[in-house]
Amino acid sequence: MKIIETGLPGLLVIEPRVFEDDRGYFFESYHLGRYAEKGMKQPFIQDNESKSVKGVVRGLHYQLGDLAQAKLVRVVQGSVYDVAVDLRKGSPTFGKWYGVEINENNKKQLFIPRGFAHGFSVLSETAIFTYKCDNVYDKSAERSINPFDVKLAIDWKVGKKRAIVSEKDLVAPLFDEAEMNFKF
Repeated sequence: MKIIETGLPGLLVIEPRVFEDDRGYFFESYHLGRYAEKGMKQPFIQDNESKSVKGVVRGLHYQLGDLAQAKLVRVVQGSVYDVAVDLRKGSPTFGKWYGVEINENNKKQLFIPRGFAHGFSVLSETAIFTYKCDNVYDKSAERSINPFDVKLAIDWKVGKKRAIVSEKDLVAPLFDEAEMNFKF
C-alpha cells in the first residue's frame, strides 16, 4: 500500500495495492499489522456504513474527549468528496481542512486521527460509504460544525443550493463557536 501525507499531521490517504484480472479484483481493505507499521496503531472496534444519494452532504461530525474517534473511511460503491478539518489546538494546521475524492474505482482510503471533524459529499447517483472507528459512538459526546461555514470555505463539489443536508447539520455551530477540547 502507498501512504500519502496530506499536509495535516496524522491525516493520511491510503492507496491499497489492488490485484485485478478478467475475474475482477482483490485487495486488503485493512490489515492490522500493515497499518500499524505505517503509524495507524489503534485497533478499530466498530464498523459503520451509510448509503446516500447524489448531493448529500454529511458532516462535519466529531466526538469530544475520551469518546473521540479515529476513523478509516472508504467507498464501496459510488464516489464521494471526503473532508477532514483539524480541531487540535496548538496544531500548525488548526482550522485547516483537506479534501479528497474517494470512490469505488480508486479504492483510496482516508485515515482520520482523533481531533478532526469529518464529513463528505456524494458525487455519484448513490454511494455506499463505510468506515472503521477506534471508539464506540456516544451521542452525549457528539458535536458538529456547520459544513457551510464561510470561515472554513469548503468546496463540497455539489453546490450549496443543490446540497441535501440534515437539519441538524444546517443548524450546527460555526467553527469559531463549536465546542472543541483537542490538543496537538
